[in-house]
Amino acid sequence: MESYAAWVRDYPFGSAALQFAVLGTLGELLPWWLKRIRLLPCTRTQLVGKVIGWALLGLLIKFGFLLMQGAADAVLAHGLLPAGFAQGLGYALLVSVLLNLFFGPQMMFFHRLCDNIILRQRHWTGLDKAWWTLIWFWIPAHTITFWLPPDYRIGLAALWSVVLGIILGATSRKTTR
Repeated sequence: MESYAAWVRDYPFGSAALQFAVLGTLGELLPWWLKRIRLLPCTRTQLVGKVIGWALLGLLIKFGFLLMQGAADAVLAHGLLPAGFAQGLGYALLVSVLLNLFFGPQMMFFHRLCDNIILRQRHWTGLDKAWWTLIWFWIPAHTITFWLPPDYRIGLAALWSVVLGIILGATSRKTTR
């Protein structure tokens, strides 16, 4: 685990891009595989675009993590919340709520926009349902994420994409798209 942590410390943005390129793409493909619709929901060229898109999202998410941690620190420095939010689980919850309410919706919109460009479509259906995952999935998941040491946060966030893919794949109806 120390070699992983060292890699993340030495290459914070490169490691974020690579982890999301692999795990984010996997999380997106899992619902298709679980529903047994077909092996790929797109052409191979589009899949390469999706991998690149996930890498860009990894960079964006890394910036978002840093920005929202700074926002949490600023809120605490101004005494706007009780001291219980200054460390541990309280701090993790604070950063997660800020991240998912102030950064999450725009990030999901950007993700959908990238997908629409890559797939050459105009598909906005279900974006409202994606935003609801910020509340029921991402806030609890990222609370755990921000409870970890900083070197493990982006990796776990990328892994959560796989978990959400499994949940969505297992709970959605089988469709033909």
